[in-house]
Amino acid sequence: MCKKQLIALLSGIFLCVSVKAQATIAVEKCMICHGKPELKRVDAAGKVHYLFVNLKVLKASVHAKKVCTDCHADVTVIPHTQKPKRVNCQRCHYKGNPQGAPQIDKYMEYEKSVHAQEVRKGNPKAPVCQDCHGNHDVRKTKDPLSHVFKNNVPETCGRCHMEEYAQYRHSIHGTALLDKGIMDAPSCTDCHGEHLILRHTNPQSPTYATRIVKTCAHCHEAVNIVGKYGINVEQVETYERSFHGIAVKFGEKTVANCASCHGVHNILPPEDPHSTVYIKNIPKTCGKPNCHPGANINFARGKIHVNPEKKSAGIIYWIALFFKILTASVLLGLIIHIAMDLYRRTQEYQQKKKEFKEMEE
Repeated sequence: MCKKQLIALLSGIFLCVSVKAQATIAVEKCMICHGKPELKRVDAAGKVHYLFVNLKVLKASVHAKKVCTDCHADVTVIPHTQKPKRVNCQRCHYKGNPQGAPQIDKYMEYEKSVHAQEVRKGNPKAPVCQDCHGNHDVRKTKDPLSHVFKNNVPETCGRCHMEEYAQYRHSIHGTALLDKGIMDAPSCTDCHGEHLILRHTNPQSPTYATRIVKTCAHCHEAVNIVGKYGINVEQVETYERSFHGIAVKFGEKTVANCASCHGVHNILPPEDPHSTVYIKNIPKTCGKPNCHPGANINFARGKIHVNPEKKSAGIIYWIALFFKILTASVLLGLIIHIAMDLYRRTQEYQQKKKEFKEMEE
C-alpha cells in the first residue's frame, strides 16, 4: 500500500470515528436534560407533556443509529432556547430517500386521509405519524412491541376512538384477535386501511355503503379463512344473489349491507343475546326507519343467507327444485311441440310438392 493510500485510509477511519464521536456527544448533551425522568412541560390547556427520553428504548427502536438532531432538525444549539417544532417524518420517509427509510409512498397516502384533512383544518386532536407509530419507541410493524403491530392497533386507534374501541374489544373480531390470538381476525386497519383512511361517506372508502360487502368478503369469502374456522362460505354469495345484494351492485346506497344487519364495531355471534342478528333482535334490526318499519316477529322466522340449491334451505329448496323441473318441462314440451310442428309442415310441403309435380306431368 502506497503512502497516499495509507493516508486516505487513515483519514477515512478518523472521519468515521470523529462523526460517531460527535454524534455520541450530541446525544449525551441532549440527555443532560432529557435523561431526567421528572422533566416535563405543561401547556396552556393544562396538559402535561413528559420530555424524558429513555435511551434504552431509543436504542431498541428503528432509529437507533440516528441522533436527536436528525429528527429535531430545527435544534441547532444545545441547550435550545425555543420549543422544537413537531418532527417532520417526511424528511426521510419518501420514495427514493437515501437515508435507508422504507421505499414507499405511505406519507402521500396519509396526506389524502381524513386524519391529514383534520390536521390541515387545525384540529389539535388529529393524529400525525408519531401518534400512531410512537415517538422514540418506533419499531417495525411486525415487532410485537410496535404500536402498529396487529394486536396493538386496536388500542392505538382506541386512544382517540374510545367508543369504537370499547365496542370492538367485546365483539367477535376483538375477542378472537386480542383474547384468542387469532391473527386472521380483522383489526382496525383491515377494514379502514392504514394510511389512506377515509370517511365512510367517501365513495373511495372501503367502508362506504356500496363497498363494504367487498371489504367483508376479504375474509368471509377467503377459502383459507372460512375453511380454517368453519365459517359459512356462502354468506357473501347468498347475499349477492339476494334482493339487497343485487340492489347494491346497481349502486343503491340505502339498501341493507353487511353492517346494516350485523353491526359495525359491535359485531357479535348470532347466538349472543346482544347481537343485532339474535333471533329476538331481528325485528328491531330489520325494522329500522329506513328499512322495514313495523317489522314483526315474522321477520325472524325465515332463514337468512339461504342457498336454494341445498337441502338445508328446507322448503325453499323443494320449491326451487319444483320450479326448475317445471321450467325444464315447459321448455322440453315447447321444443317437442316446435319439432312436431316443423315435422308436420315439412310433410305438408313435401305432399304439396308431390301433387304439383303430378299436375305438371
